[in-house]
Amino acid sequence: MTLRTMSRLVLVVILALSGCGDDEQQPKVTPIQEARGKADGSTVTIEGAVSVAPGTFVSAMGDEGFALQDSSGGIYVKLAEKQGFGLGAKVRVTGTLAEQNKLRILEAEPANVKQLEGTQNVTSKQVSTGEVTESNEGLLVKVSGNVTQTFQDDSPYGYKLYINDGSGEVQIFVHVSAGLDKATLQALTVGQRIAVVGLAAQYETTYEVAPRQPSDLTVP
Repeated sequence: MTLRTMSRLVLVVILALSGCGDDEQQPKVTPIQEARGKADGSTVTIEGAVSVAPGTFVSAMGDEGFALQDSSGGIYVKLAEKQGFGLGAKVRVTGTLAEQNKLRILEAEPANVKQLEGTQNVTSKQVSTGEVTESNEGLLVKVSGNVTQTFQDDSPYGYKLYINDGSGEVQIFVHVSAGLDKATLQALTVGQRIAVVGLAAQYETTYEVAPRQPSDLTVP
């Protein structure tokens, strides 16, 4: 075997080993719905599109987190440091599963959040007011119904009101930090019909829909 042939073989081996190393460093991505079912304290890696922009819910959640959604489900990612991406950004996160006031969350560090190439619009799933339960927690949903309980001030965290389309009452929780106009919410009256897009979430035993921005709450 000539020296030139040996050099080529060595180069091929080095390149092959380098490729293997890169593959081993890529964490296994778990579908979000599957990740949600794992035990608290489990470490998982998920990928999805941003359905709630970083820092939107800081007034009540107490962090600069965001929500991610893939074709299987969605989840809130708890993060102390606000990230620069917005709605629709594709993101990979490695974190630890936990619960905050019975809301399923993924706790992560900034170093374990990576923005990927491209964007993907997250569309809301139309559900009835009585269907906002554990089965769709973490997803972006849309509910419509008549106001059954008017504005309740829960500052500095948020504002509450309740709607019902006949299938069951659901709480609309408007985070102060989401930027919706307080006076507009106060003006809503019992029986008035509204439509709300937001994150299907949970606080203790109460399921709720949390709008992300002023355009998420409309009066048809």
